[in-house]
Amino acid sequence: MQYAGFTLRNNLFVAPMAGVTDRPFRQLCKKLGAGVAVSEMVTSNSLLYGSAKTRRRAEHAGEADPISVQIAGADPAMMADAARYNADNGAQIIDINMGCPAKKVCNVMAGSALMQDEPLVARILEAVVAAVPGTPVTLKFRTGWNRDNRNAPTIARIAEASGIRAVAIHGRTRADQYTGNAEYDTIAEVKSLVKIPVIANGDITTPEKARYVLDYTGADGVMIGRAAQGRPWIFREIEHYLATGTLLPPPLVAEILQVCREHLGDLYAFYGEETGVRIARKHISWYTKGLVGSAAFRRTMNQLSDVREQLEAVDDFFGRLAEQDARLRYEELPQELAA
Repeated sequence: MQYAGFTLRNNLFVAPMAGVTDRPFRQLCKKLGAGVAVSEMVTSNSLLYGSAKTRRRAEHAGEADPISVQIAGADPAMMADAARYNADNGAQIIDINMGCPAKKVCNVMAGSALMQDEPLVARILEAVVAAVPGTPVTLKFRTGWNRDNRNAPTIARIAEASGIRAVAIHGRTRADQYTGNAEYDTIAEVKSLVKIPVIANGDITTPEKARYVLDYTGADGVMIGRAAQGRPWIFREIEHYLATGTLLPPPLVAEILQVCREHLGDLYAFYGEETGVRIARKHISWYTKGLVGSAAFRRTMNQLSDVREQLEAVDDFFGRLAEQDARLRYEELPQELAA
């Protein structure tokens, strides 16, 4: 796929997710089939540039191209400064967040709250595009602020006129948060109105659903978020299905143990052991969700406080699974994957 001046291996995107899409997760998703992985949101507040948390979010060493960094804010000048800062620090694509529904973001008129002020949207987009003339700028947003105000088509036209190179749209309004089902009619309408690439996002949980959404909306690609948590191999499954029309068999338990172990090792190295162990707990929980015996395992695992104990517990859990079946089998498909 041609995207913002880059040739991608495919049209599969990892959605930016706060507290999830750090460098270890982005690298893993790219390794397992994603074409682009967008960073967690980086604030446009220049006072935070020096914080350890912000530095980690802007850390791209060893990451495969293209490096896409998402910025958030509500002030055009500060957003322009944030774009320049990240471009100077290795970002090859600047992505603007107008999709986050979190109260703490919307209360300062950032994220999806910006969709209520179309003139401000235009000023922000124009300022950011002008600030980094050598770096492509993309935009992620929702279908609207609420169901009575689905203005994604207008926002998309503003984006195209402002020089935005591509847009990604989550098929829910801000008021919907993550409830109910994503709708794709608005995304299809946007695709019919603009010439820049349109990426569809929301409830894409299986290879078959990815194919359906691409066909229904005419979108140029799909963006996957929650369904990749604990299942980053979903990208190669979708890639294979889109290319061949056939489903890959479930992965081998031994391979997933190796994937999980390498991911945990990267987390320990990236955050340090103490923080790494804490962050690893949620990833281990996602990796094991729906697997036989996983509820009891997670209760025990969450009490473990060091790397050695955590890795031994993971080895033991997947070792017992492998004794039952060489391939990964879900006792109960996680709810977000069954949608």
